[in-house]
Amino acid sequence: MQKNQLSFKETFFIGLMIFSLFFGAGNLIFPAELGQEAGKNVWQAMAGFLITGIGLPTLGLVSIAFVSKKGQTEDIAVAVHPLFAGILTCVTYLAIGPFFAGPRTGLVSYEIAIVPFLPEGNQRLFLFLFTIIFFSIVYYLALYPNQFVNRFGKLITPFLLTILGVFIVTNILFPIDHLQAPQAKYAHLPFATGVKAGYLTMDTIVSIIFATIIINATKNMGITSQKATRKIILKAGLVAAACLGLIYLGIAYIGASSASLNQTGGAAILSGIAHHYFGMFGNVLFGVVVLLACLPTGAGLLSSCSWYFNRLFPSVSYQRFLLIFTIFSALVANVGLAQLIKISIPVLNFVYPIIIVLILFGFIGHVIPLKQGNYVGAVVFTALVSLNDALQAINPSWQYLNVDYLPLASLGFGWLLPAIIGTILGGGVAILLRKIIRKLKLV
Repeated sequence: MQKNQLSFKETFFIGLMIFSLFFGAGNLIFPAELGQEAGKNVWQAMAGFLITGIGLPTLGLVSIAFVSKKGQTEDIAVAVHPLFAGILTCVTYLAIGPFFAGPRTGLVSYEIAIVPFLPEGNQRLFLFLFTIIFFSIVYYLALYPNQFVNRFGKLITPFLLTILGVFIVTNILFPIDHLQAPQAKYAHLPFATGVKAGYLTMDTIVSIIFATIIINATKNMGITSQKATRKIILKAGLVAAACLGLIYLGIAYIGASSASLNQTGGAAILSGIAHHYFGMFGNVLFGVVVLLACLPTGAGLLSSCSWYFNRLFPSVSYQRFLLIFTIFSALVANVGLAQLIKISIPVLNFVYPIIIVLILFGFIGHVIPLKQGNYVGAVVFTALVSLNDALQAINPSWQYLNVDYLPLASLGFGWLLPAIIGTILGGGVAILLRKIIRKLKLV
């Protein structure tokens, strides 16, 4: 049955599903680490973190709805060239999916939720058994993507938010410490350092992948109009952003007010807090939180990846791709994650700024008419900077540009000025070429 809008309740649960897809273990840990280091400057730091950690991913979700009638990720890049769009999308899906983030959901879940309760020794055997169970559940959840709203939005997210709410409210009512003095860059540049911390979560890349799940969810609920889809994604995205913002702020405060626990790292901080207030039961609850955070994210990543490659190669079913990617992710979580991280991080460093530029163009193009030359110029100049960052991720001595002198380089946005210059030059070159071609035709 086709319809032009969803009820508030339906949109709200889509928003909770979006929250669940985004909120992996990393999103749980990063704010706690930030809070511990920022101390008294936690709120300035979090203001920056929310801009890049929530604002950019929300733009990524909406951008796909703006530029794509069918909810296809590569549509944000097709204006550069269809071949470029296909390659960029394939690389992004594989890097974020089975080659990196997919396996990481299983490994992080094991290290945080399971290892503290295990006896010494036989860690590899325990990890093997855990990954079989974990990725079996991920496979089952991802097998039915049309149930994501019901399972993630209506079941998992409310339970997850409730447990996190208990931790946060308890800490607010009975803080362990006063806020401590800020450390490192948070002492002098809390806002700017928070901006960079949110940027480095790389959730913006994940947003254009998860956008396909959300658009398909609206279609399953009877929405076929692109205009209606945009409105629903915007409203649901705001619901998810509000939930993420409140949880991020609460977890950051936990980190900032628990310095006397002498814990280092977000996982240790949160585990220490849970044990401080609730004893062993608190550690069990924290383990449940981590599992509930990682399972939907893992299912969403592998489902999106399987959906994309099934569309590229229809002769191989969605279920077959999902099985392949799930088994691969489980194997990587056991034997090859460290090496694949070394490969994936440079790739992500390269494509991340390019994707952000294309997301922004998706909105700018509705206000200012952009030509292919603008797209090509922006991508080429952005790639010059991001390739330098990728090479440095492989080997710090490999660089051909000193990006430190570029505006906003300290925030991770050193590519912004080159992107603007490339946009202008690319458009100018395109106009010049058209004039030359016209003159040649007249001759």
